[in-house]
Amino acid sequence: MPDATITSKGQVTIPKKVREALHLRPGDKISFVVRNGKVEIYPHKIDILSLRGIIKPRIRGVTIEQMNEAIAKAASEQ
Repeated sequence: MPDATITSKGQVTIPKKVREALHLRPGDKISFVVRNGKVEIYPHKIDILSLRGIIKPRIRGVTIEQMNEAIAKAASEQ
């Protein structure tokens, strides 16, 4: 099991083997859970709302019938 040292500011560098096991990258967040005198570290769960705007909605196409209706409507308005 890898070890780490706490700095005077209370900071700890997570050992490489632990980061790799948890698939952690710079900027990732982690959660700490204390149970029975031990600390468990988990990758921070992503809040679904934080993903808002990442995926752009797919624009649906139109059917031939819808195109024909639009053309006919535009032609009748002229």
